Amino acid sequence: QVQLVESGGGLVQAGGSLRLACAASGRTFSTYAMGWFRQAPGKEREFVAAINWRGSSTRYADSVKGRFTISRDNAKNTVYLQMNSLKPEDTAVYYCAARPLADATNDQNYDYWGQGTQVTVSS
Repeated sequence: QVQLVESGGGLVQAGGSLRLACAASGRTFSTYAMGWFRQAPGKEREFVAAINWRGSSTRYADSVKGRFTISRDNAKNTVYLQMNSLKPEDTAVYYCAARPLADATNDQNYDYWGQGTQVTVSS
């Protein structure tokens, strides 16, 4: 069982930056791939970024490539999402998720989810 708690969301102006964190409970965090997803009002949840269990492989949605960076610190049981050059269309609730070993872009492949953190980007 893995429990996930996101933090770091908030209100920021377009062009600004935020860093989200997702703290995981349990001693097996280092064996889980982690993903970030987001859901805007009236839209379906979409993939943002993922990182494998070792941190050696990352994936990004085209819409965030070059602006967002996913990373993890297995010693702290935490995964991060550094978001730069934020745009109003990045406004959404951001969720972190966990699955064993290999990263994935499909939310159906993830077993554990956090409660989400709101990110609002004003124009």
